[in-house]
Amino acid sequence: MTDSGSETQRQSCVIVGAGPGIGKAVAMAFAAEGYDIALLARQPARLQSMCADIDKKTGRTARAYAADASDEASLMKGLDAARADLGDPAVLVYNVATFEIGRPMVVSSEQVLDDFRTNVVGALIAARSVAPAMIQRGSGTILFTGGGFAYEPAADYASLSMDKAALRSLTYTLAQDLGTHGVHVATVTVHGFVQRGTKFDPRHIAEAYVQLHRQPKGHFDIETVYK
Repeated sequence: MTDSGSETQRQSCVIVGAGPGIGKAVAMAFAAEGYDIALLARQPARLQSMCADIDKKTGRTARAYAADASDEASLMKGLDAARADLGDPAVLVYNVATFEIGRPMVVSSEQVLDDFRTNVVGALIAARSVAPAMIQRGSGTILFTGGGFAYEPAADYASLSMDKAALRSLTYTLAQDLGTHGVHVATVTVHGFVQRGTKFDPRHIAEAYVQLHRQPKGHFDIETVYK
């Protein structure tokens, strides 16, 4: 961390679900905007090289924390640890998606419930964790990674299709609930398969998150469809 004289000027971005694709690209994009970065994942040891890369390329602090998005206690512990180190975040990005291929007549009810707990309930828990400080401050951004299955469900991905539709609905209801307090809630709906070297390169997609965060009060978009 920097000297105490500049500490009050530092702000942080928490990313839940910090993998090598969109998660890393978003982390790098917000670090370039001047934010310290908290990366939350089930195996934080795998994120150490990412933290070092962020620090080297942007000069911002980046730290990794253990958190299982399917387990409320684990998720809250990770969020609390990040907050203790970097302060209440100005930005939360929930970039989690777990699923198994399965058509609606085949996928087990247990799998559907497990996926929903991770993909949707975890997003709500994370939002509830950071929202009070944002409300008190009168500003903040909560961003969810959505998917095209919210618009075009696929039978082979029945569980994920349901979850992306539910996450989109959660985004809109939270936006209605928190927007009046100056908190920007939005989703980046990625309508395609993420792949480097294409239009869906995660580095290009990450700019959509930054653009949403930059929007001033009174001009909040709730959704950006990236397609």
